Amino acid sequence: MTKEAQSEKQTFQAEVQQLLDIVIHSLYTDKEIFIRELVSNAADALEKLHHLQLKKSDIFEADKELEIKISLDEETGTITIADTGLGMSREELIENLGTIAHSGSKKFLQSLSESGQKESNLIGQFGVGFYSSFMVSDDVEVFSRSWKNDGESLCWKSDGKTGYTIEQVEDQDRGTRIVIHLREDQKDFSKKATVQKVLETYSNFVPFPIQLDGERINKVEALWRKNKSEISDEEYKEFYHFTAGAFDEPRYRMHFSADAPIEINALLFTPSENQELWGMGQMEPGVSLYCKNVLIDDKPKGLLPDWLRFLKGVIDSSDLPLNISRESMQDSALIQKLNRVVTRRFLKFLGKEAKSSPDSYIEFYKKFNRFLKEGVASDPDHQEGLAELLRFQSSMTENGELTSFEQYLDRAKDDQKQIYYLIADDRKAIEAGPYLEAFKSRGIEVIYFLEPIDDYVVSRLAKYKDKDLISADRADIELDDSELEEKGERLGDEALESLCKFITEELGEQVEKVEASDRLIDSPAATFDPGDQMSAQMRRMMQALNPDEPAPPVKVNLQINPRHELIHQLSKAQESNPGLAKLVAAQVLDTSLLASGLLDDRTSLINRGFDLMKSALAEKK
Repeated sequence: MTKEAQSEKQTFQAEVQQLLDIVIHSLYTDKEIFIRELVSNAADALEKLHHLQLKKSDIFEADKELEIKISLDEETGTITIADTGLGMSREELIENLGTIAHSGSKKFLQSLSESGQKESNLIGQFGVGFYSSFMVSDDVEVFSRSWKNDGESLCWKSDGKTGYTIEQVEDQDRGTRIVIHLREDQKDFSKKATVQKVLETYSNFVPFPIQLDGERINKVEALWRKNKSEISDEEYKEFYHFTAGAFDEPRYRMHFSADAPIEINALLFTPSENQELWGMGQMEPGVSLYCKNVLIDDKPKGLLPDWLRFLKGVIDSSDLPLNISRESMQDSALIQKLNRVVTRRFLKFLGKEAKSSPDSYIEFYKKFNRFLKEGVASDPDHQEGLAELLRFQSSMTENGELTSFEQYLDRAKDDQKQIYYLIADDRKAIEAGPYLEAFKSRGIEVIYFLEPIDDYVVSRLAKYKDKDLISADRADIELDDSELEEKGERLGDEALESLCKFITEELGEQVEKVEASDRLIDSPAATFDPGDQMSAQMRRMMQALNPDEPAPPVKVNLQINPRHELIHQLSKAQESNPGLAKLVAAQVLDTSLLASGLLDDRTSLINRGFDLMKSALAEKK
């Protein structure tokens, strides 16, 4: 039986008018957000009623299904969003819709806290989110009937400007039905295709059925909020395919929940293949940000570090306000906290996988190591965790076999204070060069870095677990010679001093210093980095980026092996055949530069080689 309609004209609380202006002009950048907000509020009301049903039996229309119904009318230009949830009394309509930032959800959280329960996923932002409807409307009507058996059927109505009225109406079903009378320029929101697209974008994982003109829209479960024990591998795979738009098998998955320092539910996947290796350009971020199953942003650039762009999946946090805008995400302290927590969690996850299934991790590493190295070079906050995940060849591994910094240190000598490495294009280039022999003869392991990005990695990493990373071609390295087996007779000090002076004068500005070295075993000479020399790989990269610019000048330390036969013969030729000695000295330098990858022009090396051949043959006549 219908009660006589009673209408009360009310004015908004003073601050509400200011809030409406903020919501309409500043808070939301996309008009379509109002659908997301109202559906989220409806889901909140349903969740609260579901919780109430567990404790109370005297609920109005207790058997009514918990769902959200959306109906459209293009002729009248309206969109109606209805739920069968908690509903509101007259007092609650005034408090929730007429008073700024007052939310039944907040009171509900307080009551849960007092009872010792923790259900943060029930928290809503109804007081703010509702006002987004005025971005697109001339008038909004809210029909509501409380869950209490003695509740009234009421209609709250407002144009968002002159206040609101509350009147009693004919029997209303339990819950809330919002009728939005769209402005002429917003009538597109009364079309099914438009609304369906918005729902599929933002509300696909709302945990209650959403019916749009009788058709169920949300059919995929929010797996990230379920217990892992309740989810099959096949369900995980299907969810990966759905969220990532992928067809491959996920290589890794990480599903976790956390309450501190921020509430998080996350489900992340690593693809089987790295698309950037296929020349498809840089990937876009693949992890979507949700708040209570409602999408905030599908490509949030500030959510995770850029080097984690290969990850796919979902991060959901109830601590985020639904009204966070994409523009303000990178400035949000909550987003930065999410970034740190999830990144550290993922690095820890990879570390466990690397130990428990090393072969599987190596397969992953071979395809995705550039992302980890990019992180080492660009993300100092996570550099230590990333360094533990790096893998590389070394002088103590078989060709193609990878090892880690931790394994390197396990094999290192007890008194070894540095970690030594060499950078080259391939393993053969390192092992054919002069720099390795001093370390191999002393049983010291040297890491092989064989990719262009490795130059950036070691320049940023600098040390691992308090041990400095040192390039094995540096001139200032001091090695223990106490147990070193000597090869050949050493050239006398006076002859060495004279020879070094001769070579220095002949080579001029090409060398910083010429000196005798006991680091060399089988090679007659080698060039060493004086400390500020750009590596060969970096030089080539810079030249490739700036082909019209001249290569930076090379100035090195030249070290000669005082026990090598060639050096002995060069010392003799210095006096007996100075012309030939000059040719040999220049050839020694260029050959050493060639071995180190620093020789830019090989023409002189080749022509001088012919001259030396002629001299050698002439002497035999």
